[in-house]
Amino acid sequence: MLELFIAKRMYRANDGEKEVSRPATLIATAGIAIGLAVMIIAVAVVIGFKKEVKDKIVGFGSDIQIANLDAVRSYETLPVAVDEDFMTTLLAKPEITHVQRYSTKPGIIKTDDAFQGMVLKGLGAEFDPSFFTKHLQEGVLPAFSDTVASNQVLISRSFATKLKLKLDDRIYTYYFQDNNVRARRLTVCGIYETNFSEYDNLFLLSDIYTVNRLNGWKGDQVSGLELRVANYNQLEDITYALGDELSGRSDEFGELYFVRNIEQLNPNIFGWLAVLDFNIWIILILMIGVAGFTMISGLLIIIIERTNMIGTLKALGANNYTIRKIFLWFAVFLIGKGMLIGNAIGLLFYVVQSQFGLFKLDPANYYMDTVPVYLNVWVFLLLNIGTLLVSVLMLLAPSYLITRINPAASMRYE
Repeated sequence: MLELFIAKRMYRANDGEKEVSRPATLIATAGIAIGLAVMIIAVAVVIGFKKEVKDKIVGFGSDIQIANLDAVRSYETLPVAVDEDFMTTLLAKPEITHVQRYSTKPGIIKTDDAFQGMVLKGLGAEFDPSFFTKHLQEGVLPAFSDTVASNQVLISRSFATKLKLKLDDRIYTYYFQDNNVRARRLTVCGIYETNFSEYDNLFLLSDIYTVNRLNGWKGDQVSGLELRVANYNQLEDITYALGDELSGRSDEFGELYFVRNIEQLNPNIFGWLAVLDFNIWIILILMIGVAGFTMISGLLIIIIERTNMIGTLKALGANNYTIRKIFLWFAVFLIGKGMLIGNAIGLLFYVVQSQFGLFKLDPANYYMDTVPVYLNVWVFLLLNIGTLLVSVLMLLAPSYLITRINPAASMRYE
């Protein structure tokens, strides 16, 4: 193809041939490289931050919760009855991958020097410990059981620091029940830290048997069920499908079931995360705009410098469309070089940060101690394809300058 051949010769011009203005090409290439690198880094950080926050919220409360309908309108912990058949029916659904029971009891920890409000969360033998195992710093997880009290408790690092607790310490916890105060002495068997202060400063984990006895519940009564879904993108559809299925259904004690997902339980946090999507679109638009305008400037300079060549080509019979394609192909080569450099910079940052965590954060404000990064192949490809297409499209209008060049006048142009 003639246009591609001439564009390659222009791009490779050196030594004996007239070289294209180097400052213009360098600026254009640098604009694309910096723009794409910033976009890759920004998208990786925002996606990583959202994923990290979401994973921590889901780690504490799972994707979907089934609880007592009256508990939504009450500050008290109200039970629903859950038997093995109910759990088996839920787990048989292909969209649900895990089901576990939980029970909660608000209370107070008291030491010789201080006291702290908390929620004791009890879990059964079916509990998936992977999240807390990942964030466990010292000790072991409690023995989660629904038949025997372990008298063990897993506490957060923030609780341990505030109350000066360490492994194997015995702590006194107090709970209000029917206008009476009930006490339990528990042993610290493990310390975890997620840096998610809203939950680190709230939950202590123990066995469900202990919590159910503190609540005075009967039989299969628990605070509710926590469900994991196979595809988080279908969370809303699954929630409403379960809600319709359990609508009006009551347990053996006449308590109604109520279904809510993690986003409905934490609207403020997920609303804040949604704002980040808007911010990333602003960054993408600005970076593509900067990269595009540097390419436009570079192309205009190159066209002006090559006015003599354009006149010669027109005199030899080349039409405006053919000459425009030559310069657009030349621009694609520059864009491609800039994209290669930008990808190298962006991926280098991604690998270094994900492996070594060089850039730190204040966990008190950001829920994590290092800048998180996450990038999948599809997002990476979309960024590259989008950058290439938008940059080329932005060059179509400036390339029309070629149609205004007169062959006779261009021969005298120096």
